[in-house]
Amino acid sequence: MFRKLLADEFAPYGALSAEQLDMLERHYRLLCLWNQKLNLTRITKPEDVVRLHYCESLFLARSLPAGRLRIADVGSGAGFPGIPVAVYRPDCSVDMIESHQRKVVFLSEAVRNLPNARVLAKRAEACDAGYDWVVSRAVRPSEIMSLGLGKNIAVLTSSDVVLPTGAIREKVPWGRDRILAMFHVEHAKI
Repeated sequence: MFRKLLADEFAPYGALSAEQLDMLERHYRLLCLWNQKLNLTRITKPEDVVRLHYCESLFLARSLPAGRLRIADVGSGAGFPGIPVAVYRPDCSVDMIESHQRKVVFLSEAVRNLPNARVLAKRAEACDAGYDWVVSRAVRPSEIMSLGLGKNIAVLTSSDVVLPTGAIREKVPWGRDRILAMFHVEHAKI
């Protein structure tokens, strides 16, 4: 059910290979199992998980520029958007930054078969700068900007969040009042 729903929902924005669907389904199954004991997400209805977690994250991944990029996912939590980004963009390296130890244990298991993803068990403020893109979901854009991890930022957020001047806003097809905001920060601490 998960595979078909994900493939059908995301089809208008890009095709997912059988291998990508396998990897995302593995993450989904792990998420369902671990979520029984550890509060990784309050969204549990399969249709909502597909649309609001996976499709949003894949939408961000397809919006990033082409090429080999170093990407930091700040506050990765259950692996969103980091794991779908790593699956969709195998040419990129994705560091998932998470400070909550229990979530780190989950993420470490979830990325076991993703060679282009790794988990950093620390606060984002303690990470080195120099990423091509910093991505996030559920972290305020102002907090991401203040970290100075990279000059290019992409966040999945609500449409009422204050964004810097010049930010590109694109309506996310799933969820109510959701946008993908992408912007460049000139004065990042790099």
